[in-house]
Parts: sequence; structure tokens; C-alpha cells
Amino acid sequence: MENVKEIKLADLRAEAKALSAAGRHPLTAMFGRDETAVGRGYAIYVMFEIPEEKRLAVLKAAVPADGDLRYDSLTPILPAAAWYEREMQDMFGFVPAGHPDPRPLVLHESFPQGYHPLRKQVSATASPRAKAGEGSEIKMSVAHGEGIYEVPVGPIHAGIIEPGHFRFSQAGESMLQLDAKLFFTHRGLEKVMEGKTPHEALPIVERICGACSIANTWSFCQAVEKIAKVTVPKRAQLIRTLLMEIERITNHVGDCGNIPAGVGFAPAISLGGRTKEMLMRLQERLAGNRFLRGVIVPGGVSLDITAELRQDIRTTLAAVAENVEALDKMFAEQENFQNRIRTTGIVRHQTAVDLALVGVGARASSFAHDSRQDFSYGAYPDLDFAVVTQKSGDVAARLAVRIEELRQSFFMVSQLLEHLDADHTELSVAVPAAAGEDFGISESARGSNLHFVALDAEGRIDRIFVRSASYPNWPALPIAVQGDIIPDFPLINKSFELCYACLDR
Repeated sequence: MENVKEIKLADLRAEAKALSAAGRHPLTAMFGRDETAVGRGYAIYVMFEIPEEKRLAVLKAAVPADGDLRYDSLTPILPAAAWYEREMQDMFGFVPAGHPDPRPLVLHESFPQGYHPLRKQVSATASPRAKAGEGSEIKMSVAHGEGIYEVPVGPIHAGIIEPGHFRFSQAGESMLQLDAKLFFTHRGLEKVMEGKTPHEALPIVERICGACSIANTWSFCQAVEKIAKVTVPKRAQLIRTLLMEIERITNHVGDCGNIPAGVGFAPAISLGGRTKEMLMRLQERLAGNRFLRGVIVPGGVSLDITAELRQDIRTTLAAVAENVEALDKMFAEQENFQNRIRTTGIVRHQTAVDLALVGVGARASSFAHDSRQDFSYGAYPDLDFAVVTQKSGDVAARLAVRIEELRQSFFMVSQLLEHLDADHTELSVAVPAAAGEDFGISESARGSNLHFVALDAEGRIDRIFVRSASYPNWPALPIAVQGDIIPDFPLINKSFELCYACLDR
């Protein structure tokens, strides 16, 4: 992997501060690695995006296996590091001294103290439990004062959604503070994939998240292909890009139906749901399943988009585009809906920068973070498209970004289909087993999706780290709700449309 600077753990904070360039270079990811199996110790990787150079810069801070895992926390100077540092503390035992909120993040109270599952000495089948009375208290952050009371919601909800516990501190109906406890169904997929070949791991990667199968597999395959130093054929890149945009369209359309569900806007809910079903059926015709699994493979793609399928895409998306315009008109003409979404759930621009938000969450707050533009991959360098931003950072802005991004995606798909009509290159190339480490990144519907992959001498996975788009955006939700009324929480939550499964990887 290029652009890696190896440093001492004691120097991590100073080096990270310099590399961030006062927020101009967003913190992309931060994760740990156990290298004891090859005679080394533990390491922290810190990745920053350098958008003006279309690359990542990486710090690697190593410490001997028997060394001190304490270091000066980056969170006081880089707020975006908060969750990463808490997760590394859980999974590897690193101790971020001076962290403002050192509570466990991933490992709940049922896990024993001193248990760090991503260390090599821990078996993937281990099932530890805390001793009776150990760590039984659930520590939630709440406000205190006269007239303030708590409202607990979850982790089990009335709808068919994944578990998450939300603790509101309220004065009347106004939300003063929100603390969220997530990671209730963490699957340990990064541990499960250790020792597997990329092809063996691929079905797991595809199932990290049902909404982001293409984004996850593309990021993963990019990393593997970089390690093997292979070039993917042009037609495969066109198909990957096409499927990525179809996945984005499907998710954005679904979100346009889900956001009005937060206020019971039934006609919009119905039209959004019906239109998403049209797209899910299209995906099944393209890939043989409704989630576009099995298409992207290391080295390219496993199937072609024939002339018949290309016409199917054109016909279906023409109908979808009409429905999107109908939704946009419906939103604009419903005054009560506009009153609910304007100035609700605001994330200010500086907050988006400080937390290194991605995707719609970033761009609705005028933070133009889009890996399709910030990195050269796939067929995006050959496409004409604009990065969509809004300034107000509220629910209305996040909805407006989605609508305009849908228009941009329809335009990109038409360009990609024309390129496919004229291109006749191969669909894939062989990817030999190789040792090394690298990353892949792609822009999912929710934002940039990053995979770091390290392969050992036999070409098997020694470490994989998955950072979905939802991961950096979840910490913005408690900020967005402050000052709004509690009936608006479902609306604000749906406007981010964050994924639980992407956390519980």
C-alpha cells in the first residue's frame, strides 16, 4: 500500500494533527491490527483523505506485543476519531488516554473485562460471558436538572428493524440530549473472514449489508486487485459502475418513501414503496437475486449486461424517473410536510467537517464529500456528473440531495449504457494469490464505503477492516435532534437512513 508513514505510537497524535491540516483532510478511518503471528506486535492505522490529490495518506503506529498500548487520544483534536478509538479499545485493548467518552462501544456489558476478540489468540468460535455481577450496569449519558426527564426507546422496537437503544433527555417535548447504544447484534465478520481466501470471503462481504452489496463487494475487490496488481477490463468497470448507480437509485427511491413515513404522509410512502419494488425486480432480472449479489468478483464481473438487459434498464428507469418527479412535486406541494422537514434535524457545516461525515449526510450540510469525485475508480472519470450539495443541513436538505442525486444517476446510467453498447472487452481477468495490504473505496447510497484488506504469504486474509458509510454518520444523529421535539425523531432518523447491520459487521 502506498503513502504509508510508519511512526511511533507516542507520536500518533502530533502526526495525525499535522496530516489532518486543520480539517482539510478528513479522517477516513482508524483501526487496529494484530501482527503477532508474523513476529511483530500491534498497530494502529489512521487514514486521511487527500482530496486535492485523489488519494489516502496513512499513518501506521506500531507497538511491540508486550509494549504499552496507551496513547494520547486523537478525539480532543479530531472529533471524528471518537468511535474508532472506542472500538479499538474493545477489540484490541488500545487505551486512548484523555478520550472524553471511554465507555465500551461494540462490546456490551455481557462481555468480560480484558476480552479483545480481534487479537489473534482469540478463537473465532469463542463465546465468553461476563461473570455474575461483573459489568452489569448499563452506562448511558443523560442530562440532569429540574424538569428534565428520560425517555428510553428500544432496543426492541415495534417495527421490523434491528435493535438499538435510544435514551432521550427531555424538557417538555424538546430533546435536550440523545445517547444511542448500538452494536447489539455484532456478528464478528472481520474475525470470521481471517484465514479465508478472497473468493471464500466474498459471499460474507456481500452479506454485510443488504442495501450495499455492490458497494461492499466493489470496495473489497478493489483492495484485492491492488494487492495482486491486476487491471480490471473496461467492460467490467462499466458494469460495476452501472450496478453501483442502480443500487444507489434503489436506495434513494426507498428513502424517498421512508422519510415521509416519519410523518405519516401516506401517498408518498406508497409511491416510494411501489417504485422501489420496480427496482428490486429489475435487480433480480439483472443478477438473479434482488440484492445484486454474485456479480462483482475479484478481477471483474461474473456476468454481462446484454443488449436485452440494457433495454430493460432503460425502460424501467424511465418509469422510475417519472415517479421520482411525481414524488418531488408531491413533497413541494404539501405545505404541512414542508413545515415538518424545514429547519428540523440540522447538522451544521462545521459539525459535518469535524465528524468527517460522508454521503448525503455530508453533502446536505455543504460538505462536498463524494468518493466518485475524490478518487479515480471504475468508469466515473469518464462520466459527466455533478456532486450535489445543499446548505441548510436539515431534513429538507437531505431529501433534496437525494432527489437531485437521482437525476444525476439517471443521467450517468444513460451514459454507461451507451458505453456498454460500444465496448466489447473481456469481463474479467485472473487474480493470482499475493501477499500485501491495500484498501478499496466506493460511494454507496449512504456515502463512501472503505475496505482495508491484508493478505498473508498464502494469499489468505490476515486482517480485513470494513468501514461503512453509516459508521461515521451515526454520531451526527444525537447532534441533529438537539432542540427538536421528540415526535420529530423518527423523521430525523429516517432522513439519515443509517444502517445497523453495517455497524454489526
